[in-house]
Amino acid sequence: MVFWDNLLRYPRFFISSMIGLVLVLLTPFIDQLKKFNNRKIIFFFFFSFLITLFYILKEMLTLE
Repeated sequence: MVFWDNLLRYPRFFISSMIGLVLVLLTPFIDQLKKFNNRKIIFFFFFSFLITLFYILKEMLTLE
């Protein structure tokens, strides 16, 4: 059973490592956004990013 316990630890380690990587990469951007006063520009870029991502995924998955 020790083998299977060790084998089950790798996916959990991978997921926690990826979450940590994303948090480390996003921390400078979040700090800069807290200092930035004009929120309209932030929302515009955020929504344009989401719309672009939606259309890209829609075309990749050929959804109708």
